[in-house]
Amino acid sequence: MSAFVWTIADQLRGVFKPHQYGSIILPFTVLRRLDCIMEPHRPAMQSIAERRLAARLALMEAHKQTRLWLFNSSPHSFASLMEDPDALAENTLAYVEGFSDNIDVFKRFKFADSIAELDEANILYAVASRFAEVDLHPDALSNSEMGDLFEDLIRRFSEASNETAGEFYTPRDAVRLVVDLAIAEDDKLGAEGVPVRTIYDPAAGTGGMLSLAEEHIHAQNPNAALTLYGQELNPESYAICKSDLLMKGHDADNIKWGDTLANDQHQGRTFDFVLANPPYGVDWKKSEKAVRDEAAKGAQGRFSHGLPSVSDGQMLFLCHMASKMRPAKMDGTGGGRVGVVLNGSPLFTGGAESGPSEIRRWLLESDMVEAIVALPTDMFFNTGISTYIWVLDNTKADERRGKVQLIDATGYGTKMRKGLGSKRVEVTDADRATILQTYAAFADTDISKIFDNQDFGYWTITVERPLRLAFDVTDEQVETVVADKKFKGLDADALADTLRAVKGTRYTSRDTFLAAVKHEGDARGLKFPAAQNKALQDLLGERDNTAEICRDRRGAIEPDTKMRDTENIPFGWNGTDKHAQANGTRKAVIDAYMKTEVLPHVPGAWVDHDKTKVGYEIPFTRHFYTYVPPRPLAEIDADLEKVAAEIIEMLREVEA
Repeated sequence: MSAFVWTIADQLRGVFKPHQYGSIILPFTVLRRLDCIMEPHRPAMQSIAERRLAARLALMEAHKQTRLWLFNSSPHSFASLMEDPDALAENTLAYVEGFSDNIDVFKRFKFADSIAELDEANILYAVASRFAEVDLHPDALSNSEMGDLFEDLIRRFSEASNETAGEFYTPRDAVRLVVDLAIAEDDKLGAEGVPVRTIYDPAAGTGGMLSLAEEHIHAQNPNAALTLYGQELNPESYAICKSDLLMKGHDADNIKWGDTLANDQHQGRTFDFVLANPPYGVDWKKSEKAVRDEAAKGAQGRFSHGLPSVSDGQMLFLCHMASKMRPAKMDGTGGGRVGVVLNGSPLFTGGAESGPSEIRRWLLESDMVEAIVALPTDMFFNTGISTYIWVLDNTKADERRGKVQLIDATGYGTKMRKGLGSKRVEVTDADRATILQTYAAFADTDISKIFDNQDFGYWTITVERPLRLAFDVTDEQVETVVADKKFKGLDADALADTLRAVKGTRYTSRDTFLAAVKHEGDARGLKFPAAQNKALQDLLGERDNTAEICRDRRGAIEPDTKMRDTENIPFGWNGTDKHAQANGTRKAVIDAYMKTEVLPHVPGAWVDHDKTKVGYEIPFTRHFYTYVPPRPLAEIDADLEKVAAEIIEMLREVEA
């Protein structure tokens, strides 16, 4: 059936480009399926249409009489459309416009424009008549089979247009792994009975994640009652996703169109499983006002924990998905899980107390991060970069509480015989089984590491050094000071004479130098306020570790801002308490670090504890790094001598 429908695209060659085929074939497939579904109910629908009920009432009445969540007030059908070829375009548009408002997929496909183009090219009848030959009635093709057909068409059109496939379509092997990891802890899914679950994708694309999640769960338990939800910004992808669910008998009204970050159209809902592959490196400028307004709401807002750079919205999706997990109940039931594919930046981008670091802090301190899996490179259609699956859970198993499992699955990908865009590697069933076994074992191995949540925390401390200035005035410095605008109100000649009067002496005490300048200035009628004294210090002072320490009016040591530095101290440094941040012993740990690591190299340095910041990062690669020593020099020399001998022998053959 898929091959037959695909051949209809042959009618489009020469008029449309391959990447446009899907926007025509897919809505026609939807229209034909709906036409077949409605066929036995047309008398009832015509009766409802004649009563001229309000749109919502008409839909409710249609559902009552036909059990369908759709309604069409048009007298047309595919059969009647074919009877009047001259008015085919006009009648097809009237047929499409007769659907109830919840069937908005044709508007998102811009189907009216496609009809006009087909009609203008004189191929509308050829295309429509071929679809009229296809029997897509549920008796001929079940909802499950129809979903498979539609999904296969989506995949074919995506693969035929590699430049756009990766933007809206997640490879099936990646989706299967995300789904398997997300449902791994749900033991009841495989048990007898009818488990009820909800699945949500906030960046639904064409619906592949939702469809495969349903397929996987039904493979474990065909009786599982699943309700699928999603939201998608791209109009055509939204139309495909909604159509796919409609083909499978789901309530397509659960798929919403719009910007998830700016307008959560499933507000107030939470879900058992939240799955997504949000766009990488896409800015959220268009959503910025709405996002910042929600962040300002405090704990009730999805984004109150921190905001990432406007140039990359991945972590906003991560926050949104965490907020959509079904809450855990006091008796240990309930709860939700997240499976999301992200690139490497959410692991480490941003310093202590930056937006990304605060988001990581919230997730880790709330004990929601269960596992992070590094995928092989070259897995996605439009990028070959490193990607990671984050698994979140708000009801972790006892042995996983307070822990995070990192899995390095970069070596578990199989090279494809033929690449698709940037996708050259796939995770086979065997690869996926190995990764899932590693996850389930929850043990330290070469590819699995178990950490406490606190292992990813650190303090960024500000290390100050005392300001030490020496002064040795030169003629060039005098000219610089006289020309500086900060001294514009002073007599230039008197200022120059004052500075020349202290020239020739090296002062290693700032106070002594400024006192000498004041004395010479008073003799020439010059007064130097605090701002100009500071300017003299900046223009004439040079750092000298043998000079006297500068102090403020209260006698406190002044820090040298140019020598200021920062150090990162990991929680649990040198065997200290990982929970020092929580139990109030932070200062003791920092002081011990200074004594051991800093003061032996920089005597006199100190920490400004008021500037200490808390940060979180997950240095994934560092934890799996294996040092490979360079080859011995003798071995390298032997190889070079061997190659040189081969070259000499070849030259001899040429000369001969």
